[in-house]
Amino acid sequence: MAGSSSNHRPNLHHAESHLFLKEDELVGIKEKRQLLMGPLMDGEPERTVISVVGMGGSGKTTLVANIYNNDDVKRHFDCYAWITVSQVYDTEDLLRSMIKEFDKSWKNSNQVYPEDLSSIEYRALSERLVNYLERKKYLLVIDDVWKTGLLDLLKAPLPDGCPGSRIILTTRNEDVASYHFWGKIHIHRIELLEKEDAWMLFCKKAFSSSPDGCCPQGLESSAKELVEKCEGLPLAIVAFGSLMYSKNISQWNEIRNSLNWNLSNNPKLQGVNSILLLSFKDLSHHLKHCFLYCSFFPEDYMIRRKRLMKLWFAEGFIEQVEGSTPEEVAESYLEELVFRKMLQVVRRNEFGRPKAFKMHDVMRDLALSISKKENFGVVRNGGEEMAECKARRISIHTNKELRSFSGVSKLRSFLVFNKLKTLPSGIKMLRVLDWAGAEIDELPDKVVNLFNLRYLNLKGTSIKELPKSISRLLNLQSLDISDTNIKALPREIGKLKNLQYLIMHSHKRNSNDFTIVDAVQVPSKICLLTNLQSVSVIEARDDLIRQIRSMTQLTSLGISDVKAADEIDLCDSIQGMTLLRRLLIMVMNKEETLRMDALSSPPRNLQSLVLVGKLENVPQWFSSLEKLTFLYLHWSRLEEDVLSQIAALPNLVRLSLNNACSGNQMVFHTGFPKLTSLTIRNFPELNEIIIRESVMPKVQSLYIADCKKLETVPKGIEYLENLQELILESVSMQLINRINLGEGSVDFTNVQHIPRIYMR
Repeated sequence: MAGSSSNHRPNLHHAESHLFLKEDELVGIKEKRQLLMGPLMDGEPERTVISVVGMGGSGKTTLVANIYNNDDVKRHFDCYAWITVSQVYDTEDLLRSMIKEFDKSWKNSNQVYPEDLSSIEYRALSERLVNYLERKKYLLVIDDVWKTGLLDLLKAPLPDGCPGSRIILTTRNEDVASYHFWGKIHIHRIELLEKEDAWMLFCKKAFSSSPDGCCPQGLESSAKELVEKCEGLPLAIVAFGSLMYSKNISQWNEIRNSLNWNLSNNPKLQGVNSILLLSFKDLSHHLKHCFLYCSFFPEDYMIRRKRLMKLWFAEGFIEQVEGSTPEEVAESYLEELVFRKMLQVVRRNEFGRPKAFKMHDVMRDLALSISKKENFGVVRNGGEEMAECKARRISIHTNKELRSFSGVSKLRSFLVFNKLKTLPSGIKMLRVLDWAGAEIDELPDKVVNLFNLRYLNLKGTSIKELPKSISRLLNLQSLDISDTNIKALPREIGKLKNLQYLIMHSHKRNSNDFTIVDAVQVPSKICLLTNLQSVSVIEARDDLIRQIRSMTQLTSLGISDVKAADEIDLCDSIQGMTLLRRLLIMVMNKEETLRMDALSSPPRNLQSLVLVGKLENVPQWFSSLEKLTFLYLHWSRLEEDVLSQIAALPNLVRLSLNNACSGNQMVFHTGFPKLTSLTIRNFPELNEIIIRESVMPKVQSLYIADCKKLETVPKGIEYLENLQELILESVSMQLINRINLGEGSVDFTNVQHIPRIYMR
């Protein structure tokens, strides 16, 4: 529910997710970067393609991302975009992503492309892209290109009349790197690391806990021998360094003696594969399964933390640890895989906690090979012969018609990443059915007969209702029906005693609408689900608010259609939910008042609070939210100053205000010690924002939108020394002009310290 405001800000830094290695882990990065910066920034009008070619795991993407995210580079171009291709891609989806990325980055943009881009096909998309890029100097990164066919398809959408524009592409294929499809070519080959650099990189990982960061005496000879097995490949060196971290001499010798593992017949890669297999072999039994499971997601897929953890729970991969919750154990697994470089973090929250991951291609190939060999699971892309399936898990990645399945009676997981409408016949033991996005409008009868099913994901399908027979799924732990056409749940849902996660809301796309999510009607029998931890978002019909009082085990709750008359019952119910960490409350319409003064003390562990609806006053208990990290007030229309009453919250990191206050002035007098992100949106009368010195010293992102009467930048913005980005959307031209003319603008001196300024 905390993500309910995620649509309120553009995702401006897509490529930052590709910085898989910290800069201090990049050996020779300055020299490599300088070689590319020349042709990129030389100012020559001729269009240039900079091809970065090298083996998988050699650091191509990391190097290019380091350059792409450089502020000087971004200022040099009118707009920029990053797209990742991989071996399986959809050209039209790539063009849609390209249009959106370019539009987000263009500082003079005043147009937001509509979501109906999904209905536009290749020719129209190409025309739109040509028109959009006309007379703009742009930078485009095309990451992980495998074949020249894609480059032919991109000739038409990328126009000629764009002097000074640059394209950077990364590839493993020399033919792709040298292919003439757009302007002149500059080829940069990523060489494998020399012995000295390889040793330096290894030591940074393996001996980072040592006082001087050096290899202990007595180990250097063995360590250097092992590092040579990495063949100079950075990914293998970093993974090996993480593997050897804190190992004793006996373990070192054991690992050296086990280096007879081989995965490939390619002599050049045998050492590398041996090292990567060692990393796998060193994992615990449970962690091996968790790692292999990650390979079932498509190449370069962004794997959401919560989704992955629920899949692991359903499969029974998470061991029981005394004194720790299953969630805490799963989190420790993720930390371990990230530390070993077997998973890569692509998105973090405001505290640096990972939110999403991906697998490097090389690691994924390793996992898929092991999975297939051990019958753990297989990925089907459509071209394979579908003989008897001995694997326990199948992941479908193609839109092609698949041949019939056989031998699937003991299948445990069936994951679909396309539009597949049918299920294999004969499945009986299935625990996981991930059918998100499938083109189905009703649940097949065979699903409710899967007695062992623990995880059912129907997100984004066209299903209109769940059958009463859903009650047969007595072992179901996680049910996701978000973004479907389901408006109500059957009474029989109350029989699913093991259900822990019930996800069923649909986010609205227009963040200026009053309603930010669509809720689902639930029966009062939902209160019988004593294992339910998370439910979002339910309609407060009949006596439901009073009924949920017994659900004291909830950690996450979203509830809509609340009325002012519900105050006592609502507050009594919330009062007893002492484990609650996330809470969303939305009134039934914008004329209704949200009253919550009867809450004497809120749940002490509350971290995320979203309130939607008119507030007559600031609830007195706001000031006691000591663990709150995210506060979102939507259409509160408060007449009193809310800022002074939340300024002292010690852990507030994100604050989003959408039509939250009336009046023409907003003053940040004091406080907000940990705030890093501030959103101010839809204040029709606001004409002045004042920020006093020393207020919100850590803020990094300021987003102001739909404040038409605001004609100047916030007074005191120069005090925000850590501000990294200022985003202005749908504001007055007077405000735009005050900072849009470079050094000659009125407010240039006040905003010149901000690295990134976006105006739309």
